Amino acid sequence: MLIRTGEARTQRMDLGLAGLLSLVAGALNAAGFVVAGSFTANQTGNLSMVSETLVQGQVLLALSFAGLVLAFITGAALAALGIQWGERLGVRETYALAVAAEAAILLGLGALLAATGGPAETHVVIVLSFVMGLQNAVTTVISRARVRTTHVSGMATDIGIELAALLGSPRLRDDARPKLVLHSLTLACFAVGGVLGTLAYAIVGHWLFTATGVLLAAIALPELALARRD
Repeated sequence: MLIRTGEARTQRMDLGLAGLLSLVAGALNAAGFVVAGSFTANQTGNLSMVSETLVQGQVLLALSFAGLVLAFITGAALAALGIQWGERLGVRETYALAVAAEAAILLGLGALLAATGGPAETHVVIVLSFVMGLQNAVTTVISRARVRTTHVSGMATDIGIELAALLGSPRLRDDARPKLVLHSLTLACFAVGGVLGTLAYAIVGHWLFTATGVLLAAIALPELALARRD
C-alpha cells in the first residue's frame, strides 16, 4: 500500500490507502475544531477566515489562521522534499517512512499533552495542520494525485464530474466508475472519521492523538518491513 507508486498501484491499494488515511484525517480535522474552533484540513476555510478577520481588524486572529495555512504548506513541502530525497537514493520505504513520521508526531503530541496538560490550543492545531499537509502530500505523490485524503472540495468536484460521465459514452463510463468508487469512499471515510473523532475526543480527550498515532504506526511499520524484506 505504501511501496508501489503511480501506475504500478492497483485499485485495491488506492482504496485501502484512501479509506484508512481519510478516516484519520477526518478524525483529526474534527478534533481540531473541538479544541480550537478551527479546521486543520480545510485550508480554504482558514484562508477565508484570514480575510474576514483582517477586515474586522482582528490582526492577531488573522495571523493565527494564516499560521494554520503556513503549517499545512510546510508539512506538505517537507514531505515532498523527503520523498524526492528518498526516491533519488532509491529508498523503497520512503512513503512508509513519511507515514511513520506522521505517527511519531501524533504520538509525541499525545505524550506531551498527557505529561503537561497541553500547550496552548493554537499550538495543537498548528501541529495538526502540519500533519495534515504532510499526509496529503504523501497520498497525492504516491498515487499521482488519485488519492487526496484531506482535499474534500476537490473530491466532491471529482464525484460530480464522474457522475456526469456515467451518462456519457461507454468509454467515459468505464473510466469514471473506479474513480467514483475511490472518491466516494474517501469522502465517506473522512465523514465517518469526523464523527468518530468528535465522539472520541469527548470521551478520551487528547488520547485521541495517541490512538491515531498508533493506527498510523500500525499501517506504516508492516510496510517498512515488507519494503526491506523485498
